[in-house]
Amino acid sequence: MKSHAKVVVVGGGAVGAAILYRLTEHGCKDVVLLERSKLTSGSTWHAAGLLVTFVRSIHISKMMHESIDLFTEVEQKLGTSVGLRKVGQLRVANTQERMDEFLSYKGVADAAGVPCEILTPEQVQEKHPLLNPNENIKGGILVPGDGYINPSDITMGMAKLARDNGAKIYQDTEAQAYEKLPDGGWKVVTDKGDITCEHLVFATGNYARENARRVGLELPCLPIVHQYWTTEPVPELVERRKQGLPEYPILRDEDYGAYLREDVGGIQFGPYEFEKDLKLFAVDGVPKDFGMDLLPEDFEAVETQWEKALERVPTLGTVGIKSNTRGPFQMTPDELPLMGPAPGLDNLWIAEGMPGGIMWSGTIGERLARWIVNGDPGMDVSEIDVRRFGDYVTKRWTMEKVHQTWGTHMHAHIPGEDRPRARPQKTAPSYDLLTAKGAVWTLMNGWEFPRWFAPSPELAIPEHSFRQTEHMQFVTDEVKAVRETAGLLELTPMTKTIVRGPLAAKWLDGILANALPKVGRVSLAVACNRNGGVEAEYTVVRDGENEFYLVSSPTAEVKNWDMLNKALPKDGSVILEDVSNQIGILALAGPRSREILQPLTDNDLSNEAFPWLTSQMGEVGYANKVRLIRVSYNGELGWELHHPLCFNRHLTDLLIKEGEPRGMKLFGVEALESMRLEKSYRAIWRELRPDISALEAGLDRFVKLDKGDFTGRDALRKQTEEGLTRKLVMLKLPFRETSVIADEAVFHNGELVGHVTSGGFSYHLQHDLAFALVRPDVTAVGTAFQVRIHNELRDGVVIEESPHDPTSARARA
Repeated sequence: MKSHAKVVVVGGGAVGAAILYRLTEHGCKDVVLLERSKLTSGSTWHAAGLLVTFVRSIHISKMMHESIDLFTEVEQKLGTSVGLRKVGQLRVANTQERMDEFLSYKGVADAAGVPCEILTPEQVQEKHPLLNPNENIKGGILVPGDGYINPSDITMGMAKLARDNGAKIYQDTEAQAYEKLPDGGWKVVTDKGDITCEHLVFATGNYARENARRVGLELPCLPIVHQYWTTEPVPELVERRKQGLPEYPILRDEDYGAYLREDVGGIQFGPYEFEKDLKLFAVDGVPKDFGMDLLPEDFEAVETQWEKALERVPTLGTVGIKSNTRGPFQMTPDELPLMGPAPGLDNLWIAEGMPGGIMWSGTIGERLARWIVNGDPGMDVSEIDVRRFGDYVTKRWTMEKVHQTWGTHMHAHIPGEDRPRARPQKTAPSYDLLTAKGAVWTLMNGWEFPRWFAPSPELAIPEHSFRQTEHMQFVTDEVKAVRETAGLLELTPMTKTIVRGPLAAKWLDGILANALPKVGRVSLAVACNRNGGVEAEYTVVRDGENEFYLVSSPTAEVKNWDMLNKALPKDGSVILEDVSNQIGILALAGPRSREILQPLTDNDLSNEAFPWLTSQMGEVGYANKVRLIRVSYNGELGWELHHPLCFNRHLTDLLIKEGEPRGMKLFGVEALESMRLEKSYRAIWRELRPDISALEAGLDRFVKLDKGDFTGRDALRKQTEEGLTRKLVMLKLPFRETSVIADEAVFHNGELVGHVTSGGFSYHLQHDLAFALVRPDVTAVGTAFQVRIHNELRDGVVIEESPHDPTSARARA
């Protein structure tokens, strides 16, 4: 075995083989793969190999499509088949909720370049005559590019191409320990000797948790047990093959909670277990003797699905069962992989938690290879970044969430849905008080965060729908209160970081695109990657010449900390302190917010003494060491009160008692989202993304190209000189029971010119608003667009930014 390589990949399944192959294709030839047993011996060899692109996200859809394209390329390079069959996938809707999901997805598919077709009930029957006619069928969706592949063949194929490019593969070689080296590289201890490397990649499948714990990482993934059955040949299907007719598309029907596909003349039946029937595997570690093994059949776990499938596809019951395949594969709390740089550890890369490793392998290989070789994955992979989960991850929490996620796999998935397992976990001291006030909660980074407020706890019933809901009347009242009187928002889940040290200002200035604020002042700043894309957004408060307080999104806690920590000078001249769990935040906003807050503090809140975008320390009520920041994310006069968490309950109660007689209402994130759109404020992970430059996002006033060097400055300068290829605009759209959400395709004169980054109903203006990233030649105010919303092309028009109070006069009042 070699003693050194540039990159060592641990794990010889489809994911590991894909990473190895794509590394060599991107010019990194000095690469090694270690497999404790044989290639494909983990989940790969017993996987069903389905290829699915139906995901309500433009980026995930593109990734899925990329895998299929890559597999096609592999087959062409090999000159032999790897079992790739693009037979299409037909999904059937039996409820309006499911049909709404299909209709909503069509716009995303258009934007992602994934062909799909909405079908009537009659067309569903035509596409798959084996489906029993049923009056409950509302329609369907056909994705013709989907299909399946032979898992072992594609894995072996990618491994061969990697070897041909110079890669080395060592089978029967177990990675047993890892040691961080002084030069930033790694030493891998194996049962066949040691090997050092510059970059180390974990792609260990079912061993993910126990393997990551060797380097101190707690990954939120666990193996679940899944199974499928294969029938004896079905005469009708055999006859179709003899006639040279194509295979029927893979059939998914929520009524029986499974997929059905042809398998050499037979039918493969793959049911999805309900929450109560789902079994986990190797929660405390994979058994030492487990390799290319299967688990005993468990028909009782899916008996209901089988019986319903027989009703819907009677042909399934006309032949015998040939085999059962039951084995473990990884699952995460959100059914998305864990990929990217390991938090807190240089040059360690994660490719774990693959819920369908075959499908994910191609794109994970491509994106991780680009990241390692070029320092950039080449597209926005935030949705699968391993750093999206915070410090709340535990084994028991992961077990609960995995049960919930896979157990509801066949349910319609609606944006904004909040599932109940493993909750509440992280709560501010105000939680019980706000619950008694009618709070309906959502989750952010493990924290309970108010979504909206009902008039009473009895009416605080969560609602999720693609269509107009009852609780919209309550959100309307919340927005009205903030715009006309005042509103109070619990913001404790926000991430808070202190930066200090003799070189803190110089260091931070080299990271942020905006100029640093003066002492006592506040500014908005973004941190860019080397391409000018936005990696992080901060509210920056300057407490001293070399002391800063940074506030960022709850969902960015681990990623932001990891990026800042890895960029620290090695001499200790800059110190970071994460105080997210120590400090609470309450946001008071609205025309009467000064009137409500002034009696509770000795700080002079007048415009002259406390201008907009400034910060002061003071006392509020009985709470001391409160940081009052005059800023709001809704465009109104307001203050954020950053306080020691122990005072959170007291301050909440105090502000409610002082504010309610003056018309103040509690409000949640749904009202906040509407108001930030009305002010054209950008949102992280949506308008502010690694693949959208700060200039494309319209942040020109927050980018100071003349202030000195900072990450991404050269790329942004080049964009200024050469012109932008995309630009963010704000669209006004009609509301017709369903609203724009995100990722929908945007057309101009019938031509696809971009996509929505985020949008929704404006409760104040009473129509939809949306940010859209489009070609720069169609950005003039008044330009007409069509946006595919709920499979309907709705006319929209470009409007001036900040349709509510464009000069921010209200915030400055």
